[in-house]
Amino acid sequence: MITAENVQINYGSARAVAGVDLTVPDSGTLGLVGPNGSGKTTLLRALYGSASLTAGRVLLDGEDLTQVRRREIARTVAVVAQERDAASSGMPMTVAELAMLGRLPHQSFGSRSGERDREIVEDSLDAVGMTSLARRDLSALSGGERQRALIARALVQQARHVLLDEPTNHLDIRYQHDVLELVAGLPGSVVVLHDLNLAARYCDRLVVLDHGMVVATGTPDEVLTPEVLEPVYGLPVTRLDVDGEITLVFPRPARTTPVRPEVLTKEEVSS
Repeated sequence: MITAENVQINYGSARAVAGVDLTVPDSGTLGLVGPNGSGKTTLLRALYGSASLTAGRVLLDGEDLTQVRRREIARTVAVVAQERDAASSGMPMTVAELAMLGRLPHQSFGSRSGERDREIVEDSLDAVGMTSLARRDLSALSGGERQRALIARALVQQARHVLLDEPTNHLDIRYQHDVLELVAGLPGSVVVLHDLNLAARYCDRLVVLDHGMVVATGTPDEVLTPEVLEPVYGLPVTRLDVDGEITLVFPRPARTTPVRPEVLTKEEVSS
């Protein structure tokens, strides 16, 4: 279990996360939603020890995260972040080699990957539809393929928690649903999402953030309401409930028709 207690994170004089409390259980999918700049990614980074806290603490199974060895954290928490890594740094590496990095926390120093490690890699690549690209160099992948390779690496870790920052970035509609269906079946996952309709479908619980503060928390049915969302996003929201599925509709913002400048004749200009 991951627990955030009164977590506050400042960047200079700007407060990115303001006194957040939340619990990530060992089962189910928790979604972090909110507009740009609301603190979603910063809070996610705090949950795996990548962000320095100004106040508060994060506990991993009851122990302060700052006191847990990085290797032990990696055995318990897998991360798919937006930060640059081997998938985008230009380092020569195949998809299978990237995925195999997920086994490092489980191996002793200097040991080589065994048959069981290779089976786990194969299963994880198959789960994200990347088996046919296992020997492809990362530099030859599309953005969506790199994203799926990173998710495969996280699956290979076989951690009790998987934390993902916008895992649907660069993915087409089919793979957005495939990946989130996979995430929904993982134990104790946390996912940052911009698409509220995807969050409604695949998350068990949601935390709505605005200006670094928790505005609402609960099931999608409880928090994805116009009363909660309209003040946060600054847009009117229509909610449709059809056969138990929530669909949110956001109208197009009204456009102001620009005033066409008056065309003057030569005589009018000269006068």
